[in-house]
Amino acid sequence: MEEVDRILIHSLRQAGTDIDEDVQSVKQFTSELIVEAVVRCLRVIDPGLGSGLSTTLPPGMSARFRLGMSLAQACQDLGYKGEIGYQTFLYSNEPEIRSLLMFLVEKLPRESAEASDQPAGKSALLQKAIAAQIKAQLALPWLPPSCRLPLHCKTQSPGPCHSFRAQPLSLPYSLKAPSKKQTKEVKEYWREHLLPVTSQPSQHASVPASLLENHVSELSAAQEWENEWNSQGLLSRLAPEDYRSRKRARLQKRIEEQLRTAAQPRPDAHGATRSTSDLAELLNTFGGTATGGDILTKGTRFTHSEKFTFTQEPEKAAQQMAAAASALPSSHQSEEDLKAKEEAEVSDLQQQLQQLSVQMEEVGGDIRQLTVSIHQVSDELKQRELSNSEKQDTVRVKKQTIDLLPDAENNLVKLQSLVEGSAKRVVHLASQWEKHRAPLIEEHRRLKEICSNREMESSRKLSEIKDLHDKIRHSAEEAKKKESLYKQLITEYETLPKDVSRSAYTMRILEIVSNIKKQKEEITKILSDTKELQKEINGLTGKLDRTFAVTDELVFKDAKKDESVRKSYKYLAALHENCTQLIQTIEDTGTIMREIRDLEEQIETENGKKTVSNLEKILEDYKAIRQENSALAAKIREG
Repeated sequence: MEEVDRILIHSLRQAGTDIDEDVQSVKQFTSELIVEAVVRCLRVIDPGLGSGLSTTLPPGMSARFRLGMSLAQACQDLGYKGEIGYQTFLYSNEPEIRSLLMFLVEKLPRESAEASDQPAGKSALLQKAIAAQIKAQLALPWLPPSCRLPLHCKTQSPGPCHSFRAQPLSLPYSLKAPSKKQTKEVKEYWREHLLPVTSQPSQHASVPASLLENHVSELSAAQEWENEWNSQGLLSRLAPEDYRSRKRARLQKRIEEQLRTAAQPRPDAHGATRSTSDLAELLNTFGGTATGGDILTKGTRFTHSEKFTFTQEPEKAAQQMAAAASALPSSHQSEEDLKAKEEAEVSDLQQQLQQLSVQMEEVGGDIRQLTVSIHQVSDELKQRELSNSEKQDTVRVKKQTIDLLPDAENNLVKLQSLVEGSAKRVVHLASQWEKHRAPLIEEHRRLKEICSNREMESSRKLSEIKDLHDKIRHSAEEAKKKESLYKQLITEYETLPKDVSRSAYTMRILEIVSNIKKQKEEITKILSDTKELQKEINGLTGKLDRTFAVTDELVFKDAKKDESVRKSYKYLAALHENCTQLIQTIEDTGTIMREIRDLEEQIETENGKKTVSNLEKILEDYKAIRQENSALAAKIREG
């Protein structure tokens, strides 16, 4: 019971009960300590039950009785099945209090139980205090600085507030740009010339916002990739790198097709064809020079003339740059003239831009109309080609028929023989087809069945892979939690005193286990000896009864003839009766000894219940109640 009491005292201390270090067992609990421990446990288990109960005993006896009844009712509401009442708390005994405290400790929440198992060091207490303070601050609503009262300045920082402005950052190691796939030059740029993250934004206040935005974008990209891979990537049955390359190639092909359709030469409003050299160069960067590439490389006469016009020699370019430099405004011109010229140029450029946008819209409408007309013409051309082919077939058949008309009878005979031969050949081919058809159908069915089985197997494996992914994710989360708990326990272990030897506790546990084994072996040996003795007693009793019956029968036969034998028979009956009484006396003596031991155990149990001290306390409480009643009666008479 000592170990049980230590565990109970440790759990009660974790629940908030103030227990002195001198208290080592439940036997040393006073009524005040019992009431405090029960109320603390009730407040942790169910705050609604323990919030209205006091942790200290009131001075008045009636108030104590009411508090004891309230505690008993609260424990019964929690599901306590043992005997409980006000006497359990005011006039307690050790077994009842131990069973009640064990019930309450088992009812404590899981968090409290886990907290009781963990070491209560300084670092753990500091972390708990920090967590409680953060939780209390998060529970308060945030207020802008202009609306804060002096009361809020204690809980909310009065520091300056900045707007959330994120700027793009260049990070050498991120999810978007893995370091393994970068070239040597890029890595050298990262190592030699890339600025730190804190120096990249234009304002220092934008650093936290930029970091948060970059982190959120990487997390969202990783989550989108995981969702896409779980939904579509696994179904494609490709490796992640192959799936990415295939997706990149498909996207590049679509962009190239869109650029090719946009890069085809289109006539403008004056009937000329516009140049598409820039788009051709862009398409060449994609590496595609098929189909539309021939059109782009050939061009038209207007394209070549435009290229020739805009391709200038270096000397002419230098002359134009010198002319532009001479045309710059001199230093003695006023700033107002410069601003006026700039505004005029801006307005002219805006007008030109508007005109170009209008022309582009008109050209776009013309292109759409021409595209629709081209589609219509191509459809009509296909329909006419189909009708022409059908008409050619009918003309060829009719021509052959007309050629056969002059020698109709011979041709009919030949045709009939051909028909009969064709019919026989068809019948023969049909029989051969049936011979080949049956094994082919069986082979088709077998292959179809194999394909369906493979599909079912692949779907089953796919579901297993998804389950494995989920298990891996959960295992990773559990591993992270256990890693953090391991680190916390390591820090707690480092803060614990090192003079305590773990081997001493291990040796003590092993000694307890060995003592229990020895006691179990002794109990088993005693039980086996008792069973053997009982068997021997039963065997001797049966043998005695049988021997007496045989002896009685023999002596009784001779007793009718001889007087001395008759006396022997009487002595034999008296001896048997005396032996039976002796055995019964021995059994009664054993029964009485067992009853004596039971009574001694009951006496010890009653002594453990502190009956005498409880009776003395009851007498003192009775006297106090009588005094209170007399005082109340005197007050009533005076009133």
